[in-house]
Amino acid sequence: MHKKYGDIVRISPDEVSAIGENVWDELVGHRKLGAPENGKDPQIFSVVAKNSVLNANREDHARLRRTLSHGFSALTIEAQEPIISSYVDLLLQRLKENSDNGKNVLELTSWYNWTTFDIIGDLAFGESFRCLQDSDYHPWVSLIFKRIRSNSLAVSARRWGWLSKVVLAFLDQSGSHAIGAHARLVEEKLRARASMETTRPDYYHSMTFQEDDKKFSPAELRDNASTLIIAGSETTATTLSGVTYLLGKHPDVLHKLAQEVRTSFQHEDEITIRGVQKLDYMLAVLNEALRMYPPVPGALPRKMNPDGGFISGHWVPGGTVIGIHHYAFYRNPNYYQLPDSFIPERWQDDLQFNSDAKKVFQPFSFGPRNCIGKNLAYAEMRLILARIIWNFDIRLAVDSEEWIERSKVFSLWSKPDLNAYLVPVVRN
Repeated sequence: MHKKYGDIVRISPDEVSAIGENVWDELVGHRKLGAPENGKDPQIFSVVAKNSVLNANREDHARLRRTLSHGFSALTIEAQEPIISSYVDLLLQRLKENSDNGKNVLELTSWYNWTTFDIIGDLAFGESFRCLQDSDYHPWVSLIFKRIRSNSLAVSARRWGWLSKVVLAFLDQSGSHAIGAHARLVEEKLRARASMETTRPDYYHSMTFQEDDKKFSPAELRDNASTLIIAGSETTATTLSGVTYLLGKHPDVLHKLAQEVRTSFQHEDEITIRGVQKLDYMLAVLNEALRMYPPVPGALPRKMNPDGGFISGHWVPGGTVIGIHHYAFYRNPNYYQLPDSFIPERWQDDLQFNSDAKKVFQPFSFGPRNCIGKNLAYAEMRLILARIIWNFDIRLAVDSEEWIERSKVFSLWSKPDLNAYLVPVVRN
């Protein structure tokens, strides 16, 4: 629609989609003291736990984020490396056991999800979900995927007028069990973590071992732990699936990345969170995958403040819902040359792509409410991808040749199986 109608498009009554050179700053950027912010659209965020950092008002958000931020700093992530690496080690072990020297097809979407859920489970609650050990989804993890889908349908149904009451009644009935089960599992995990006599550097410690004015209330602890599990796992696993598919479709890029990884280290134990930071081409590959297959493909809409304001050169009245749709934005030829082509070199100052509007690329959002887990996501993605590239050559199975085209969107991606052969690298 943006290709046809321009940078700002009405997509439903009192709702617009916007893109533009300065749209991120105009809509969600920092505001001067006392100036109203464009709050999150309650129709969308009413399905998010009300005490979560995602839903907090301006004052509470600053307090919650300040408390959480220490757990996501680069220094803390390095301190957490033994925890993270233990699950990456287990992933590699399981892949080697199941690949039969590259003869067996592996469904990588599940393996990536199991890994990221186990990591965030340990970092949040002090214990994993045992997905990698059991080679299966923990019931809670399966429940999370069902909730994401039903929440997405509920949000869409609210736009259907009188028909929405019928649909929402059905969704509320079918989703009430899932919501209750989800809440009970969070409480169980928190009680189990509270019983551990440890000060390990996890997020529970960040949220509880604080001065009284910074400590999370029980409701805040519950809702933010739930948010961390979803936000800290699914999006990272989605990007790993997307980049693996795109590398399988582009052997030249895969070969160049393999050369970088396999010549930058003498031994596999040198591949660490700090060590992978020197892999410049890998970062370009990941950014290009995030552009072509952003983990949040649609928008997380805001509601224009009562005063209204200019967005992308157009006056938007107060109360209007306005969103920035990542997938549409990053595939728009007005902002990226060859937008539908996977070309990591565009992120390495290739002169051919000088006109690309790099600053509009914000897969982790922008401003004071951007994703607090960005550092952790990049650390996990770089470490996991480097270890896989070090150990294996990747070849897509025939039935996954059109993997992105078969993906669906329910707020987040609903991904088909990503089937591939992982052939062990032969070293002299």
